[in-house]
Amino acid sequence: MDIKKLALSVYLPSLILSFCSGLLLPVLPVFAQSFEVSYWLIGLVLAGEALGTLLADIPAGLLVKRLDRKWVMTLGILLVALSVIALFWSQNIWEVLFYRVISGFGAALWNLSRHAFLSEATTKANRGRAIALFGGTNRLGGFLGPVVGGFLAAHYTLRVPFLVFGVVALCTIPLAIIFIEKGAKISGKSQHHNFLGVIKQHQNILLTAGLGQLGAQMTRAARNVVIPLYGSSLGLGLESVGLIMSLSAFVDVALFYPAGVIMDKFGRKYAIVPSFALQALGLLIIPFATGFTGLLIAAAVTGIGNGLSSGTMMTLGSDLAPKESLGEFLGLWRLIGDSGFTGGPVIVGVIADVLTLAPAAVVMAVIGLASAGLFAFAVPETHPRVKLPQK
Repeated sequence: MDIKKLALSVYLPSLILSFCSGLLLPVLPVFAQSFEVSYWLIGLVLAGEALGTLLADIPAGLLVKRLDRKWVMTLGILLVALSVIALFWSQNIWEVLFYRVISGFGAALWNLSRHAFLSEATTKANRGRAIALFGGTNRLGGFLGPVVGGFLAAHYTLRVPFLVFGVVALCTIPLAIIFIEKGAKISGKSQHHNFLGVIKQHQNILLTAGLGQLGAQMTRAARNVVIPLYGSSLGLGLESVGLIMSLSAFVDVALFYPAGVIMDKFGRKYAIVPSFALQALGLLIIPFATGFTGLLIAAAVTGIGNGLSSGTMMTLGSDLAPKESLGEFLGLWRLIGDSGFTGGPVIVGVIADVLTLAPAAVVMAVIGLASAGLFAFAVPETHPRVKLPQK
């Protein structure tokens, strides 16, 4: 594992793009709400990028196998940056949704190419730390981004963060072009495999681990919807909401490396199970928040859980992926996870429309607890050093 090589080709671009994504966390829910639409439409907009990613995961799995990885990454970054810049001129909620879906197409190319690259650049013995470090760079950007996004929106307009996002994101393109090896392809040996064949061959693990990931990603996505909207319902300003989310991300960042050490030393489950149980607990606390401090405590608990989950789903997917059909399996794996990330905000929006935000948080907490239980009892440990008890 060459950390220097990964630093310039994967970690630094990921840090920059995660900062950009963080800019939108406190802004996008309120921006969607400014069009005076229902909660379910707000949820749909917040799920828009995940929806686009969901639609593009399978094609992306094929593309990263056949094309030079630097151009796949570059195309992904370009689509994300330009679609967010376009939000600056959006005139209605459907236009906003369209641009978010296009951003998802780019995210699918960027995410899957990175995931496959990391899968091939690591071994099971060091993969937890390498991918947790990758997750940590994303979380560090997420820590810095929300407070900056909230400041820009509060002191300028809700649309200014979109321009800042686009300009900064475009700066990562030279990194991909310069530091990704020319002519390298991912999983080029798997030409004879197809997605239906991979599903049939690995249906049991895709059902159990996949279902666990589905609920886990729903829980992850829900926290980014519930916290800013609940803060807004409490009368908190954009700067306060941005500060809460940044402080939550700070806790998150502090735990990414311990998560990798836990996965590599003790086993994947020792990080996965408590991480999603804690995120569920944080969501359960939200309905009891009555102001800044209460919401901050809830956000901090979800941050601890999300920090422990750093890289867990990517690591598990890489462990389970067969070398001969890496691109196809990871495409399916990410499709399942992105389905959860897409469904989480939509479910929150529908429940909030019918009831309120508080019951929506409780439902997502139950889903998170169910996923933690599934990983604990139905999914096998994939770390080679962990000796499972014989039946």
